[in-house]
Amino acid sequence: MNVLKIATAGSVDDGKSTLIGRLLYDTKSLTDDKLEAIEEKSKQRGFDYLDFSLATDGLVAEREQGITIDVAHIYFSTPSKSFIIADTPGHIEYTRNMVTGASTAQASIVLIDARNGVVEQTYRHFFINNLLRIKNVVIAINKMDLVNFSQEKFNNIKGEIEFLASKSEYKNQNLTFIPLSALEGDNVVSSSDKTPWYTGKTLLDHLEGLETEDINEESQARFPVQSVIRPKTEEYHDFRGYAGKIYGGNFEVGDEIRVLPSQTTSTIKSIHFFNETYVEAKRGSAVTMTLADNVNVSRGDMLVKVNEEPTITKQLDATICWMDSAPLEVSQKYYIKHGVNDAQAKITQLSSIIKTDFSGKINNPSKLALNQIGDIQLKLSKPLLVDSFNQNKSNGAFILINPKTNNTVGVGFIRQ
Repeated sequence: MNVLKIATAGSVDDGKSTLIGRLLYDTKSLTDDKLEAIEEKSKQRGFDYLDFSLATDGLVAEREQGITIDVAHIYFSTPSKSFIIADTPGHIEYTRNMVTGASTAQASIVLIDARNGVVEQTYRHFFINNLLRIKNVVIAINKMDLVNFSQEKFNNIKGEIEFLASKSEYKNQNLTFIPLSALEGDNVVSSSDKTPWYTGKTLLDHLEGLETEDINEESQARFPVQSVIRPKTEEYHDFRGYAGKIYGGNFEVGDEIRVLPSQTTSTIKSIHFFNETYVEAKRGSAVTMTLADNVNVSRGDMLVKVNEEPTITKQLDATICWMDSAPLEVSQKYYIKHGVNDAQAKITQLSSIIKTDFSGKINNPSKLALNQIGDIQLKLSKPLLVDSFNQNKSNGAFILINPKTNNTVGVGFIRQ
């Protein structure tokens, strides 16, 4: 069965956890003991309705405050599709958690409280969806029951988001607007008779219709080598295979490839997956390849098709989402982790802070604070094999690690 990975986003108390709880309830995905616990806790809080947010808010601090702090992953299925939903935090101080939850998503749901309209966190989350190049985004205008299912309210919010989208550099995004009430279930799984002016699909119907394609858009093929396999058994005495995951495009037996950074060339002799051999391996496949020539290949090297080489560089231009309480400043040093490779990195320039409402940039700032997004330049201790994020998601992203604390402090997107 196909699996669709979805991230939720929105400002605090927009109803993300309640919406997911409603989906679980209406698709009969809640166990009896979980449902009993929700009913009991709802009564203890004095509610005359089921508090579906309790289905996902797992941390003690979240239950006490009624907010989501960590990223919770929820699994449920319908007869036609399986879903993994990342319930991400709404508070501004947990934006880094939202980036983490959305980084592997194939689709995203951005919730907006119909009473409040588009707020600062809506700008931020919509911007991050564009930065991560998430193709299918649902704008779920929630709590429509509290504005009497007003079509005018819905259209005003829709117009604001469409105006934001017109400013985005990512033009392949598909936006779908759905008016709903997560608490009462309107347009979540079943169509509502309270919105006769809305003729689109319910949220679940729309999600079931989305393609479960690889989040990495089709581009030039990349095969970073994670391991060299030498069984040295009697049967496979001379076997030398290179294991890894394919990104960007496909590889076939007979393809002429170049090994980087050594620049040696060969052809693909065979492609293996467990005990099977294949003529072709598609992007997203984890396989082992053998080459026709006995060339030197090590972990961290990359196999690419001839004439489809990435950039080999010791300097990077990148957009970074800062995730540490200690701000980023020029001349600071970090470890950069790019695929299976790492190196030392020094910040040589902080060019700008990007305004997440698409209104422009603040040029030449002195520092980049927690949850801010900015443009930087880095100098590396050794060359890396990179593409721009717009051309190849998998080979165009990296993380920065503080060498003193080993904390991940930033997520970067290479611009070149």
